[in-house]
Amino acid sequence: MYGMTVQDLFEDEPPQAAPAACEEFIPKLDEYESAICFNSGGKDSIACVLHLLELGMPRSKIEIHHHLVDGDDDQLMEWPVTRDYTRKFAAAFGLRYVESWRVGGFRREMLRENAQTAPVAVPMPDGTHLITGGDRSKCSTRRKFPQVSPDLRVRWCSSSLKIECASRYFSTNPIFQDGRKRLVITGERAEESANRAHYKGFEPSRSDNRGGKFVDRYLDQWRAVHAWPEQRVWDILKRWKVCPHPAYYIGLGRASCAHCLFSSDNQIATMRFLDPKGHTEIANYEREFGVTIHRNLSIGARADKGEVLAGAYTDWGRIAMSATFDHPIFVDDWQLPPGAMSRECAGPT
Repeated sequence: MYGMTVQDLFEDEPPQAAPAACEEFIPKLDEYESAICFNSGGKDSIACVLHLLELGMPRSKIEIHHHLVDGDDDQLMEWPVTRDYTRKFAAAFGLRYVESWRVGGFRREMLRENAQTAPVAVPMPDGTHLITGGDRSKCSTRRKFPQVSPDLRVRWCSSSLKIECASRYFSTNPIFQDGRKRLVITGERAEESANRAHYKGFEPSRSDNRGGKFVDRYLDQWRAVHAWPEQRVWDILKRWKVCPHPAYYIGLGRASCAHCLFSSDNQIATMRFLDPKGHTEIANYEREFGVTIHRNLSIGARADKGEVLAGAYTDWGRIAMSATFDHPIFVDDWQLPPGAMSRECAGPT
């Protein structure tokens, strides 16, 4: 089943959608030229895509867009397997897959000292990447990790490495300047936090410029699973027999960055076991900056308080730390992973 596609598995007949627990808003999908699904590889991102398919949106209109947190050629914060997992998920469903990143990724932005922010690499229609931006930004200094806060000014990883990359993609790629309606899909759920509960399920995208005099860019944002409880997310993955990200089999409740600043003590202990090099690098940066991620405790002290999650000792630990996802995307004997409904939930509030 390593090379199996969705057509092989279901003979092009998608599973039947479960009835919604309550009335929810669904945009008129046939009005949109395309749907851009920002995909982290996590369960909610995957559920958004499967929901679109169950609603009948043609696969030819769906784009999987993945942000490379560490950039194109570095490895520090992200799970090594995430890039290949999202790429193979898209391929299994016959969906267009693209990537964007800030040049130099997380590390360069963190180490910025009296310098401009780095430009962004955005995918273009011909398959190349355009390096754009950064040249007009003010010189400033970070020299610290993002901080545990809902405020994106200090939790800069989300804004600089994801949100701003998406905005640059929409403002630079010429396909978004023709006035045709396009749908931006993201996977935030209200159940995740009080902050996310206040997000709107549907609204104009922050990059929308519909009816603009010089640039007519029509973008709606739909948080397609915003009202869903976690169980419904797992149910749709089960219907489609999609293997979740390896982080869930390790025992984590979210598949955000491996060294996410929101990590629990147990996740930090687990990552010290799985990625001692990365853990040491982060500890060294904390000492160099004189500021820890957690403010009160160093990453080493927090790892000492935690316990390694059981899944890290299985083959899933190896897969998670590999640059290649060498497991089938579709699994016949689908099992709920240990991380489902887990309190080991690292991720933004």
